[in-house]
Amino acid sequence: MLEAFVLPAISLGLSAVLLPGPLQAYLISNTLAYRWKQSIIAAFSPLVVDIPIIILLVFLLGSLPDAAIALIRIGGGLFLLWLAWSGWQSWRNGIYLGQSAEDTTLAEAPSRRAIFSKALLINALSPGPYLFWSTITGPLLVEALNQSLVHGLSLLVAFYGTFISGLMLLVMLFDRLGGINPRVSRLLMLFTLGLMAYFGLRFTVEGVAELVTLL
Repeated sequence: MLEAFVLPAISLGLSAVLLPGPLQAYLISNTLAYRWKQSIIAAFSPLVVDIPIIILLVFLLGSLPDAAIALIRIGGGLFLLWLAWSGWQSWRNGIYLGQSAEDTTLAEAPSRRAIFSKALLINALSPGPYLFWSTITGPLLVEALNQSLVHGLSLLVAFYGTFISGLMLLVMLFDRLGGINPRVSRLLMLFTLGLMAYFGLRFTVEGVAELVTLL
């Protein structure tokens, strides 16, 4: 079980953390702006979003139609572009990135619920989880469940234990970086906003192109 399911799940969890994506960009940008206490809750968003995705893809459909994936990609891209634009407006208005909690007023910092809700939307509208579970982790989970329920649960615990821990570590790392030098954190914030805009534009263009080919 260890070699067949647990170790691959840990490996996939590490890959999910280290590969740049919209959730990572969102986590980093919020951490640099509002520090780790406000942002770390967003690291748990995959636990909420992925449950229905796993049920839908692994146990019911196996995969979504190409048109559905394309529409999800377009919706996720537009949402990411909106987030990047909102972040850019805040950046231009002089929000002090990496400021201490004492310097951040309640009006400036969004609530943890708002940050978590946006993270949920990013996950739900991104094609990544759907493609990931329908093509990579899903078949492995089905194989594990065919062995036993314990095998399947072990795979899920190994994957999400690694993935969520890695996201939390990412938040703590960039929180420390943001506290070193305000100029550095401001540049990092601008970079992550650019990253979100890139993924937003990429998802939108790819989704439209895929829809055109399906017509």
